[in-house]
Amino acid sequence: MERREEFQLGRAGMVETAEPDIDEELWRGEDGETHAGWYCVRTDPFPCPAPGCVFVAVFMTAAHLVLVWQERDDPNLLRHAGRAKEVGRNPRVVSYEAGFGPSASYYAWEAAGRPVHGIRGKT
Repeated sequence: MERREEFQLGRAGMVETAEPDIDEELWRGEDGETHAGWYCVRTDPFPCPAPGCVFVAVFMTAAHLVLVWQERDDPNLLRHAGRAKEVGRNPRVVSYEAGFGPSASYYAWEAAGRPVHGIRGKT
């Protein structure tokens, strides 16, 4: 039986491909406080690349979660900020605050296979 995506505010559309189901709790913080004081990359607003999605991000994100790093000078944080600069998004490394929205550790996200927005697994 196929699981259907639930509609949520800030999300729209569907993606046609499917990946194995991933337990998001393995790679995202249970609440914003989990990563308070970590670092993230704030950018000029940019739209979610998923077809039909109306979400607009102002941070480097994965599946609409703010990606965070423990160290301000983490090489991967700096690499992602550099990419954002190359495409004109005006990146700034800032200290993450819960008010920015739900967060995900960059390294836990990578370990989970780098899941992206709009991909839902089969059950």
